[in-house]
Formats: sequence, structure tokens, C-alpha cells
Amino acid sequence: MAEPAVSGHHDVTESVRITLAGHVQGVGFRPFVYRLAARLGIVGEVRNRLGEVDIVASGMPDVLRRFETQLVTEAPPLSRPVITRIEHIETRRDDEFCIAPSSSDADARIFVPPDYFMCDDCRRELQDPGDRRYRYPFINCTQCGPRYTLIESLPYDRHNTSMKAFPLCVDCEREYLDPADRRFHAEPVACPACGPQVTWEEPAAALQGDAAITAAIDALRADRIVAVKGIGGYHLMCDASRVEAVAELRRRKRRPDKPLAVMFPLDGADGLDAVRRYASLSDAEAELLASPARPIVLVNRRPDCALADNVAPGLREIGAFLPYSPLHQLLLEGFGGPLVATSGNISGEPVLTGNEEAALRLGPIADAFLHHDRPIVRPADDPVYRRIGGRMRPLRLGRGCAPAELTLSWRQPVPVLAVGGHMKGALALSWDDRVVVSPHIGEMDSPRSLAVFEQVAADLQGLYGVAAEKIVCDAHSGYTTHQWARRQDLPVETVWHHEGHASAVAAEFARPGQWLVFAWDGVGLGGDGTLWGGEALLGTAGDWRRVCSLRPFRLPGGERAGREPWRSAAALYWECGRPCADCPDEHGLAEFAWRNELNSPQTSAAGRLFDAAAAVICGQTHTSFEAQGPMQLESLAHSPRHPVYLSLMRGRNGVLSSDWEPLLEIIADRERSPQERSEIFHASLAQVIVQQACRVNYEHDIHQVGLCGGVFQNRLLAELAIEGLRRRGFDVYLPEQLPCNDAALCYGQAAHLAALSANPGN
Repeated sequence: MAEPAVSGHHDVTESVRITLAGHVQGVGFRPFVYRLAARLGIVGEVRNRLGEVDIVASGMPDVLRRFETQLVTEAPPLSRPVITRIEHIETRRDDEFCIAPSSSDADARIFVPPDYFMCDDCRRELQDPGDRRYRYPFINCTQCGPRYTLIESLPYDRHNTSMKAFPLCVDCEREYLDPADRRFHAEPVACPACGPQVTWEEPAAALQGDAAITAAIDALRADRIVAVKGIGGYHLMCDASRVEAVAELRRRKRRPDKPLAVMFPLDGADGLDAVRRYASLSDAEAELLASPARPIVLVNRRPDCALADNVAPGLREIGAFLPYSPLHQLLLEGFGGPLVATSGNISGEPVLTGNEEAALRLGPIADAFLHHDRPIVRPADDPVYRRIGGRMRPLRLGRGCAPAELTLSWRQPVPVLAVGGHMKGALALSWDDRVVVSPHIGEMDSPRSLAVFEQVAADLQGLYGVAAEKIVCDAHSGYTTHQWARRQDLPVETVWHHEGHASAVAAEFARPGQWLVFAWDGVGLGGDGTLWGGEALLGTAGDWRRVCSLRPFRLPGGERAGREPWRSAAALYWECGRPCADCPDEHGLAEFAWRNELNSPQTSAAGRLFDAAAAVICGQTHTSFEAQGPMQLESLAHSPRHPVYLSLMRGRNGVLSSDWEPLLEIIADRERSPQERSEIFHASLAQVIVQQACRVNYEHDIHQVGLCGGVFQNRLLAELAIEGLRRRGFDVYLPEQLPCNDAALCYGQAAHLAALSANPGN
């Protein structure tokens, strides 16, 4: 049934059909249209279609023009409407404006909304003892609450979400149907009488409702570890100021060193006073912390920071974020201080979402559980951002900012599923000129990661109504995603790892002309069968040529070097005929394998140079997580130093190669402080980028330079390179919408394929 509205004018002279696309579902757009029409005296109807909003409006011509303008200029804050079509239709004689039942018969530009934070209006009600939703941990309205993690199918209506299991009570239904109410057609709407409930479970007790939340707060104050089910999955929480509690969480989770995110209570006018007591915030960091996405933002510790030192050992930054759900708000408000809130998972896997599975798999870690009974349809971990080069850039996409939608400069001939690489798992669905990138999934080396990967692949196609007709994957046949692609009953295309990186940055910025893209990362398979990672590629998306690299060396132990940086250091010294001091290769097995070329693949990876420098300068011979050594190496450095000159030589196939050998003496020079050695190392590699760019520009007249690959998450290196390149007149681009690391490979693969199809001669 359509919902009636106020009566409108009867002296109608014109009727139009207005179609809007963009972010118009899950953001309170239909109620907004209804209220705007009522205010202007417009009659007709508004209807959800698949990804679009369709409006039939009748009124005086000048009023209709004003209506059309205000649909965009006065739209709800979370929406981003685009009028795609206005057509004049035969004049209708409606007496009112109404919200008509949703339709699913349109071939439309579907938009799947991400999960939103709790808005200020709902937060005020949550804290109001006189409100019927006082302290209700699932309060929401059209401007806030879960979306992506509870939508089962589109159009976005309650019966197509996991909330269908919670029939509305009389009071909630009245709000849901009242055009004047903030919860008019808020699909996740609920209250204590009809909605989801929290439960506290531990061996000694089982509680519900507010008593469960109080028990969780008491446990956290007692240095216990609590697994809390949120919007996109579970967090493992403990007191962030207590070294003992953090150490116990690390011990149980087997995460001895990797930084832990910290959730801070909302405090002060902008909500950030509590964060400022522990960290120094730039304006950009503050704005992003308080934004609707509520991401984790890496910020500098204050010298007097009272957090436990083992929250982020050896680093100057902490990952800070604010409570984004009402349940988090109640916990942080009641606890009264910052809490570690790290992903509730087995390290590297997707965050856990189901009550029973979480209880089973997190049982050895958590002392107790704060569950709830609202099903999470698919996981969404927290996003992570860092300020690099004066802009906030994502390191991981997740809840609140994904699925992320981007537009291509080319059209896909057929719908494509791009499955990314092996680390930083994410996938993309691409059709026409669109690419939708999933939230972070996890490292693709566990059965759960593959299961979630398959679910997200199916869900994206189902939600957007697009069936992939081709799969594109990394060329490395050992990647789980490559092997999965080969098992599917669809044609498969492959893209070389660093060409995927390069196409991602070129497609994001869509600048005409040739690019020079520096693709620096750990390792990825190159076209010559060696492990690349310090490359400069010349060309455009779909058509790249390797023009520069770093001097190659053989890596003893292959993949083991990723967690044993001493192997990279030893290889550099052995390559130059020098002994490696303090080498852990006690019995000489690694050196024997290296000299006999046994399991010692050749690599040119910049990431392995950083590993080597960290092993020598920081003593970081073994690590427990990816990039641990390079992160500590960067944290040592404070200001740029004069770089060491690294010669540039022309090698096979005309590729220019920079020689890192002069750095070996610097990084081992104990007459210099670790800080000074780190600063010289960073400055020297930044200078390599500038030197290579100038040489390529001299030969090919290149003016736009892209930086991509996980190494450019290093702020010091990236900023030194950007500054040096700009001083020499280059336009420099570092990804802003997607991470520069392997999380963007799926987007780059889709862009590469679309560009190649548009220019088949490449």
C-alpha cells in the first residue's frame, strides 16, 4: 500500500518523471523527497527501483524547476544523488504525494550503501532517560546504522535485510510509516520491545540487555578480554592503558608485535578531546576521525601518551578511532577511557561474524562474549587511513567506506570479476564503465578467507544484478585467487602483478597521455619470471613497458625472507662479495643454498631492501607480521638527510637499474646513530625515484608520475619522492580512493582489461 501524504494543488499544469541515481538508497532519500514535495505543494509519487529513485511530480512549472534543483542541493547528508533523466509526461491528476511500493524491474545503476555511524540525533536519544530507546544498543534512523552488512538483496527494503526476523512493534511501525518522523522507512529500525538484543556469556553467567553491557564494562575494568559483536564483525577488547591486559591479549592471539587499534570515547564539542589527550591531530586527521566512515586513523602519539607502550611497540603512531555504533558508544561511555578494539579473528583471516563460530574460534582468546542476535550477512572490517603527502589515504577499505565505487575511462566489453592478489585480499566487479571494490577480506591463505572471498564474489554479483562473464587474476599461478579463478567455468585473463598496480593508479586519476609509474612493493611475479618489486613502468593502462628497476639479487629461502629479514640483508652482502655480520645462518645452510641457486629466486624488490636495512639498523632479524621491520625503520627517522648517490646502469633489454651497493656501508656504520642511518637510507631511495624519472623524462618526455605498491605506505619515502619529483616539474599521483597496496590490485586488473579491450592493438 502507498502511504498517503498531504493534499496538493489541483491546478496542475505540468507533470514530469525524474530519475535519480547515485547514493540514493539506504540514506533516507525517499522520505526526504516526500517532505520536499509536501512543502512545495507537489503531487505524485516516489518509488525505489533497483538502484534508482523514480519520481513522478506534478505542479506549476516554476515550482517543478525548484523541486528538481532542491532534490540535489538539499539532499540528506549521506546521499549523493544525480539526476539522470527528466522527461515530460502526460499530465496526471494526483491528489497527494506518496511513497509507492518498491520495484525491482529496472535495469539501473544500483548503489549498495556502506554501513554508517550513529548520528547525533540517535546519540542524544540513546542518552535520554525519557526516550523509549534509552540505552538501546541498536538505535538507528534513516541517517545512520548498518546497511551493507545486513542487506540480503535489493531493492533496499526491510524484508530484504537480516532485520526481517524482527517484526516491528506498534510504536516502531507508526514511526516507520510516518512521513514526519526521522525513522520514516528506516529499514533497520527497532526498539527494545521488538528488535535485536545483546547477551553476555561467560562460564559463570549469562545476562541480557543493559545488564549484559554493565557486565562487559566491569570485565574490561578487571583487565579481562571481551569479544564484542559489532556491525561488521567481532572486536577483541581490553583496557588500552594496562600493559598487562594488552600483553595477555597479545599472548592469547599470538600477535606479539603488530599494532592494535584503540577506540576512544566521544568527548568534547567535536568528539575528539579524548583522542587529543593521547595523540596529536592535524586538521585532516581530526576531520576524518569524526567523519561518517569512522575509520581507524594513524596519528602521532603525544610525548605524554598514557596508553600502554605495547599497544604499538616501537612505533610513533597509534591507530585511533571513535565509536561508530550505539553498542560501542555505551561501552566506551561506561568504561570512561580508551579500549583496544582489534579485529575479532584468527590473524590474517576475515573478521568473525557468527555467534557460535566466534565462541568456538575466539574462545581461547576471550574471557567472555558480548553477543547480539542481529545476523551479520557478510563481514566488514574497520578501514584504516594514514596522512601521506598532505592527504588522507586509505591503507585498508572496510566498514563505512566500502563497497567503493569508481568509474573507468573505458567500458568493459563483458562483466568481469577481478580477484586481486594473495595479500590484502579484495575483489572487484566491473561492468560498463563501473568498478565496485569490496571491503578488505584478509590474507588468502586460509579456508575461511577463501570461503568469505567466494561469498563476497557471489554477493556482489547478486546485489548489483550483474553476472560476471570473465575472470581476471594475477599471473602468479601459486596465488589462491589465481587457482580459484582457474577452477571456475568462465574464461580467465591474467595480469602481471605490477602492471595491475600501475593500471590502478593510472585509472584512478584518468589523466590522458603516457605515465611513468613506480611500482614498489614486497615481491610480485614479473614478466621475465623473476620476483619484481622495484620497478618503473612506462605507458598507459593495458600497455606497460618496464624501463627502470633496482639491481637484482637472489633471495635465500624465497618466501621465508618475508618473515626473516636477515635473509634479505645477507643476500645483499653476499651479492657484493662481502660477509654479513651477525648473520643468524649459523650452519651456513642459507649461504650454501644461495651460492648453489637452490630456492633462491632473483628479485628486484624495494620492499626487500627495506627489510634488509631494518635487519641491520634495527636488529630486526625475524618479524611476526608483514612490514614490521620497515615500519620500525621509518619510525626511527625524523628528518631527511643528504642521500647517498646510487649509480644508474643500463642492463638487459635496455632497462635502467639503480645500484644499492653503496648503502651497505651506510646501514652497517655503527659510528652513525640508527636514526641517521635510517634517514640516509630513506633519502637515498627517494633520490633513486627522482633520478630514474629524470632519465626517463629525458628519453621519453614524460611529465606525470604515479607511485603505487605497498612500499609507498611509508610516509617518509613517499613524501621525499613527491617533493623531489615536483621540484623537477613532474605531476605526481599517489592513490587517494583506494590503497596503494595489493588491495587495489583487483581494481587495477579490471582497469587493465577494460583499457586493453578498448585498445586491442596494445
